[in-house]
Amino acid sequence: MPDLEVRRLGRSGMKPKALGLGGGHLAGPEQSDEVAIALVRGAIERGINFLDTAPDYGFSEQRIGMALAGGWRDKVYLQTKVGSHPKYLRDWSSEATTWSLENSFKMLQTDYVDSVLIHGPRHDIDEPLGECWEVMLDWKAKGRIGAIGVGVRQPEFHKRAIEAGADIVLSFLNYTLLDRGLADETIPLAIEHDVGVIIGSPLGNSLLAGPEPIQKEEGIHDTNGKIIPAAVGSYLDPAVFPRAHAMWQWCEERGLNIRDLAMQFAMNAPVEGNGIVLTGVANPTEFDEAYASATTPLPEEVWQEFETKFGVRF
Repeated sequence: MPDLEVRRLGRSGMKPKALGLGGGHLAGPEQSDEVAIALVRGAIERGINFLDTAPDYGFSEQRIGMALAGGWRDKVYLQTKVGSHPKYLRDWSSEATTWSLENSFKMLQTDYVDSVLIHGPRHDIDEPLGECWEVMLDWKAKGRIGAIGVGVRQPEFHKRAIEAGADIVLSFLNYTLLDRGLADETIPLAIEHDVGVIIGSPLGNSLLAGPEPIQKEEGIHDTNGKIIPAAVGSYLDPAVFPRAHAMWQWCEERGLNIRDLAMQFAMNAPVEGNGIVLTGVANPTEFDEAYASATTPLPEEVWQEFETKFGVRF
């Protein structure tokens, strides 16, 4: 099985492995601290050296902090976010940003975080790029943060962040077998400005994870009746479900796992060595599956047949 290659994250100076560990599924009370710690440390032992988390991922920051205690912190690049803590949700003020950073550092048991992203502004990027951005720049200047950027879907938000001097842009659900929109605008612009790209949700929030996709329709609309940006292209988006199910069925009929195609597709995104993929998993078994899918190339004839059927390949 091939090892993971080393990539860049633009001018951030970080050189992580091509696959990083997302902490969104280390969150809930149904999972024990022991399982989360075993997952994080097991991933590091397999070569993973980039961890991503956020304040709104439940116990994720706390559990990652526990996992990195005792010398493990020095083995990884660590990333968290601001603007999504339930106490100050989408509050982009200086006070809220400072509180969020201090709380995250406490949970993570560290005095330095390699990168911090503005997390998920839904309707406007300009306000977060005000006071919030200034606080992040100040912490970066003081050596407490290594790189700053945004974690959000909209390409116009990526553009504004890159123009403001972002080192990293993280997006999700828009470089998958179902949607490669990230390659149309954001990836070329990021490469031009030497900004690192992080691809999240390569499995389409479970649509491409392997089990038969299940469509859900609750909790996906904003007050205007539109699907919120974070749900577009996910299992909460009825528009993509038929295509996702057709891809799953096609794989099932051939003894293939759609997860293998989805991970390989994301790992081969046209980032020119300037970006990584995050896998968000809940336990060591799920990590092993995602790692195997990411590092085991599929035969060329599989991709030829898949492209003929769905018009998609890397």
